Amino acid sequence: MWCSSDTRLGYPKMLLLRSSTILLCGVVLIQLFAPRIDAQRSRSRWQTLSGEAPRVIARGGFSGLLPDSSLDAYNLAIQKSVADVVLWCDVQLTKYGVGICFPDLNLANASTVQYAYPKGQKSYPVNGVTTQGWFTIDSTMRDLQNVALIRGILSRSDRFDGNGYTILMIQNVAEQIKPQGGFWLNVQHDAFYEEHNLSMSSFLLSASKTVSMDFISSPEVNFFKKIAGRFKRNGPSFVFQFLGKEDVEPTTNQTYGSILSNLTFVKTFASGILVPKSYILPLDDKQYLIPHTSLVQDAHKEGLKVYVSGFANDADIAHNYSFDPVSEYLSFVDNGDFSVDGMLSDFPLTASASIDCFAHIGRNATKQVDFLVISKNGASGDYPGCTNLAYEKAIKDGADVIDCSVQMSSNGTPFCLSSIDLGDSTMVAQTPFRNRLTTVSEISSDGGIYTFSLTWPEIQNLTPAISNPYRSNSMLRNPNESNSVNLISLCQFLDLAKNSTSLSGVLIIVENVVYLREKQGLDVIRAVLDTLTETGYNNITTTKVMIQSTNSSVLLEFKKQSKYETVYRIEETISDILDSAIQDIKKFANAVVIGKSSVFPATKRFVTGQTAVVERLQKSQLQVYVELFQNEFVSQKLDWFYDATVELNTYTYGAGINGTITEFPFTAAKYKRNRCLGRKVIPPYMSAIQPGNLLNILVSSPAFPPAQAPNLVFTNADVSEAPLPPVAKALTSSTNAGAPSGQTRLPISIFLSDLISSLFYNIFSPRVFFLG
Repeated sequence: MWCSSDTRLGYPKMLLLRSSTILLCGVVLIQLFAPRIDAQRSRSRWQTLSGEAPRVIARGGFSGLLPDSSLDAYNLAIQKSVADVVLWCDVQLTKYGVGICFPDLNLANASTVQYAYPKGQKSYPVNGVTTQGWFTIDSTMRDLQNVALIRGILSRSDRFDGNGYTILMIQNVAEQIKPQGGFWLNVQHDAFYEEHNLSMSSFLLSASKTVSMDFISSPEVNFFKKIAGRFKRNGPSFVFQFLGKEDVEPTTNQTYGSILSNLTFVKTFASGILVPKSYILPLDDKQYLIPHTSLVQDAHKEGLKVYVSGFANDADIAHNYSFDPVSEYLSFVDNGDFSVDGMLSDFPLTASASIDCFAHIGRNATKQVDFLVISKNGASGDYPGCTNLAYEKAIKDGADVIDCSVQMSSNGTPFCLSSIDLGDSTMVAQTPFRNRLTTVSEISSDGGIYTFSLTWPEIQNLTPAISNPYRSNSMLRNPNESNSVNLISLCQFLDLAKNSTSLSGVLIIVENVVYLREKQGLDVIRAVLDTLTETGYNNITTTKVMIQSTNSSVLLEFKKQSKYETVYRIEETISDILDSAIQDIKKFANAVVIGKSSVFPATKRFVTGQTAVVERLQKSQLQVYVELFQNEFVSQKLDWFYDATVELNTYTYGAGINGTITEFPFTAAKYKRNRCLGRKVIPPYMSAIQPGNLLNILVSSPAFPPAQAPNLVFTNADVSEAPLPPVAKALTSSTNAGAPSGQTRLPISIFLSDLISSLFYNIFSPRVFFLG
């Protein structure tokens, strides 16, 4: 029996109690002691001061992708945002008092000025600190005609830096862009300009005769005193900007933290405040949310609107959000306690979609798009893959199908683990079992500690490790994940799925069948089929069973011995597939798994087009599932704007795939319920991205990515395989340090050396993102 009597209900009694307690603690941490990201929705639609939807404010336009304050950045913001998007302009003054939109006092921070004028560097005191740079006060508009805008944040792509974007005057933005939703002018350094005999207030009053100004903000109290009463009654709203809590406001000589405690004073000269995110939702030293402050409620009581700055899809966000920027936005506008009045974002598309498409929808909202959400090792973006908590969270998060990659222990127990090498997903290297390191050429040229080298009781005692595919980018998943998660057997996995009322199916993945049969005497096919029978799946019609493999011979064997659905995974990235190959696949498979690049090929982080692979497979009545979807922004192509929801939308609503295989089921399940897809006219921030369109913005030839060699055309020769070999005579369980059959022992010193080097790198490496 694969399922022993003490585990037939899914887990041993103590394990069930412990895992439930741990999962409950995780829920408490995320949803009670932190803002209720997905908690009970407010009875009224919005808890803003006005009762209307929060405003989306595009900082410098779509500055997360294109150079801040460039013409294209402003245009893209209008094209991809809510109709009333507010365009933000950081106002700087030139030598003769001309107002320009530029994100910094120092031109060198986001332009080519140092190359145009290499001898133009000067030093000035800025807020009491001597600062070197190329300053706007030393340049005329004629000088700036030789200067182009470029990215201001070096971790962002440089692919648009060669486009020669010119620096815009305030009037240029008003006349060429014509902001319909509002124009926000931010005055960061009024005192600096006054020291150099330039008057920001005089410029704004003069410009207001021809430019419609809806908001004016500044972190300096004296600036508001100078402009008080000088605009007409229906003039712009004044917003006081808070900087760091320990920074000193120059007029009052108080810290911004001190001013925060006297909002009544702020109300005397402003109708709103602009604060960093941490003023409302602070983080602990490990980047986890702690309970929200009362700032929004306190400000609303004083009649002050609250705007929040610091939103960007490519910035660090709290671990509670699982790298999903939509979840972060919702925590500020739809948490059941309050809603801020506006959000300042470098990616206004994501802010727009969050407010209009995802706010105030519950878990039971009507699904607007039909596709399967298939987990990858459970919710492995939040917990160690293939563990009890990963699977439980995947079910809770709305997965339609949970998956189990079946591995075999030396004593023949099938269990779930992402890799046949225990070192890939457990802490086995830190146990005495590290002496079982071996090389198996049929599996990998590198050494490993394989599942068939340990018994199931030995494996059960290993500590699972969470996957961190972007460790080199210093992006770590849920570092506080509990070490008390447990690996589970196939039997426990099937019982867990059977007891769920929300799942529609399970996906059982079977690989390395030939090696296990020939060299280890382990019949994984028989183990899977027997376990399915023992758990009652041969008589269940409500939960669909799918068997996946990269080997046609394996799926043919399952077809011969059962009636379960089969899924063929194509490992290679392909550009096309022949009809003959499709017909061969149909003989043994009901569905096909392909990689994302087989749908939308890309080069240098740009999508270059769309293949016909999905269409061709679906025309032959084959379901198409695509892998692998992740939330980390470094996994996204530039075309998706570093937003996992945009990527999902383009593959499902755009390309029409039948299922997504994801490490973050919550994001995909939430996307299915977004209200915007149920409208007759889909808004631009939820329209599928047209592949290759972003390349059209790259007007500079050197910026275009070089052409890559065409991908493989999949043929029937790639499908055909020899029949499976018979199962060899069962081998003696390898519970000692000796290498199992077909393996070569490796010196443990080599393995430990690599381990120590890896640990040293992960501890001391700087946090740098490489996105180019």
